[in-house]
Amino acid sequence: MPTRRRRHAITETPPVQAALDELRQALGDDRVEMGELVILGAREKLARVHANRDDTVVLRRRLAERIRSRDIPADRTAADEVRRAGWARP
Repeated sequence: MPTRRRRHAITETPPVQAALDELRQALGDDRVEMGELVILGAREKLARVHANRDDTVVLRRRLAERIRSRDIPADRTAADEVRRAGWARP
C-alpha cells in the first residue's frame, strides 16, 4: 500500500526471536502487535536517555561545586612538575 510514511522491517534474529517467542508464549498468541512494541520500546529508550542525561547533569554540578570550593584531591607537586616540564609519556 503506497504511503508517504516511513516503513520498517524487522528480521527475527536469534535475540529478537527469543524475546518475541517469550512474549508470544506469555500472551498465548502468535500474533504480536509490532507497532505497540515499537511505541513501548521508544518510550523506554527515551526514559533511559533522559535518566542518563539527568545523571550527567548532577555529576557536572557536583564537579563544578567541588571546583568552586577548591575541594579537588590532586597532587600539587605532580601538577607543578607537569606545568614546568610538560606532559611526556615514558
